[in-house]
Amino acid sequence: MALDSQKAVGKVLKATKLADKLELRQITVPIGVLMTQSKHIPVLGHAEGICHVFVDKDADLQMALKIVRDSKLDYPAACNAMETLLIHEELMEESSFFDDVCRMLKKHNVKIHSGPRLSRRMTFSPPLVKKMKTEYGGLECAIELVTSVEQAIEHVVNFGSGHTDVVVTRNEDTAQRFINGIDSACAFHNASSRFADGYRFGLGAEVGISTGKIHARGPVGMEGLLTTKWILHGNGHGAFDFTESGGMKFLHEPIPIVSEE
Repeated sequence: MALDSQKAVGKVLKATKLADKLELRQITVPIGVLMTQSKHIPVLGHAEGICHVFVDKDADLQMALKIVRDSKLDYPAACNAMETLLIHEELMEESSFFDDVCRMLKKHNVKIHSGPRLSRRMTFSPPLVKKMKTEYGGLECAIELVTSVEQAIEHVVNFGSGHTDVVVTRNEDTAQRFINGIDSACAFHNASSRFADGYRFGLGAEVGISTGKIHARGPVGMEGLLTTKWILHGNGHGAFDFTESGGMKFLHEPIPIVSEE
């Protein structure tokens, strides 16, 4: 159902006997507001697409440049486009990656904002970001420094939106720590954030994306809009017929709780 006003969606949210689930897509009011209005009907949607690319100290830097370029420039307005680039601070000292990535982004007219740590480190840096949790939705992005994969995880958890986040590294242990540490619907290793797409995931036409926890997460296809209904055809069967020798019994006894103190 295509809805383009908060009033119309509000009416659907009250129709608890008629609607089983609401998928919000391409509407003109803040999705986050509508998601909080629903008290009984599950809502699939996401309010923001604040995606990160973390370039680790052990990254293949040519690969990193390619991934950053694709994540930001393939479709800057998409919700799976990179909004913040996290760079391991060791790369500032041991490589030209920062200069290379800034040169590449500026070549494509991307406006760069400095995170607080990057701004403090550099005498001449891009303008300080107004807030790290920003979805630019265009040719803009923020760059921030981190000292470790743990700090990168902390940044994503604090400033991300649970959409899609990427780690670029040749260190498998670091990659796994990043993937396990973030709680995003899509966690990628050495791949562009733009792969967060229902079509690319083999789900058919994408009807939406969800950063919630239940039941569908990430890109949602038609199957993600459905729930399960179990149908059983029997012939007078009872559960007791399938216990061991038909003699198993359930015990209903109080279990004492022992305090550890």
